Amino acid sequence: MCLILLAWRVHDDCPLVIAANRDEFFARPTLPAGFWADAPEVLAGRDLEAGGTWLGITRSGRFAALTNFRDPSGQRSGLPSRGSLTSDFLRSDSTPPAYLEQLATSATTWNGFNLLLGDGQELYCYSNMGGPPHQLTPGIYGLSNHLLDTPWPKVTAAKAALLDSLAVLPDQAPLLALLRNRHIAADEQQPQTGVSLEWERLLSAAFVSAPGYGTRCSTIILFGRDGRVTFDERTWLPGAQPGGHARFSFRRES
Repeated sequence: MCLILLAWRVHDDCPLVIAANRDEFFARPTLPAGFWADAPEVLAGRDLEAGGTWLGITRSGRFAALTNFRDPSGQRSGLPSRGSLTSDFLRSDSTPPAYLEQLATSATTWNGFNLLLGDGQELYCYSNMGGPPHQLTPGIYGLSNHLLDTPWPKVTAAKAALLDSLAVLPDQAPLLALLRNRHIAADEQQPQTGVSLEWERLLSAAFVSAPGYGTRCSTIILFGRDGRVTFDERTWLPGAQPGGHARFSFRRES
C-alpha cells in the first residue's frame, strides 16, 4: 500500500512539502521518475502495466497523487486503472475543483481511491469512498489506504515526524528517515481492513518489506516560495535494498 504526507502552507519558504512511499508488488513493471516523452511537462514515475502514475508534478507546479482504498471485499475486476486519474490531471489544464467535479460524476467506474490534486494555488482531496471533493486548508496531512488523516499508527507517527522535520529544511534527512521507518504497530493498534493479521502487521510500517511486495520508491518534493521545485526519488529493491536515486530541480513555469 502507500503513504503520502503533506505540509501545506505551514513552512515559510516551502508552501508545499511532500514525502511519499509507493508500495507495490515487485513483479509489476515500473519506470522510475523522469519527464515523459509523450507529455514532456510531466515529471513522474510510470506504471508500465497500465500507463498511469501514482504521483507526479509538472513544470508549471501541478501536483497529483493517489492511493488505493484497502478493502479486498469491495474489489471489482475489469475496471480501469486508477493511475489514469493522476496522469489525466497532470496532462490537463483543468483546475483541481473542475477536474474533481467532473470525476465525481463517474467515480464508481473505479475501485476505491484517494486522490490529492494541486495547482500551486489550491490543494484538494477526494475519495470515491467518502464524501465530496474538499479543499485543504493550511496544515499537516497524512494519507494511507483509508480516508485522509485516518489515524492509523503509521499515519499519526509520520505526521508528527513531518512537522518536526520542517524545522531543518532544506535538509531532507529527517524526511527520508520517516519514510524509512520500519516500525510495526502493536496488534491492538492494527486496523481491520479485510486482510490477514500477518499482512496488517507488515503494512502497518511506513516502509514495507514483505516477500515479493514492499516499498518500491520514496519521493520527497519541495515547492519553494521562490518558484524552485526539487524532486528526489529513491527506488528500493526486494529485501529493502537501495536501488537508484534521481534528483530533479527546476523553476516553475508561469
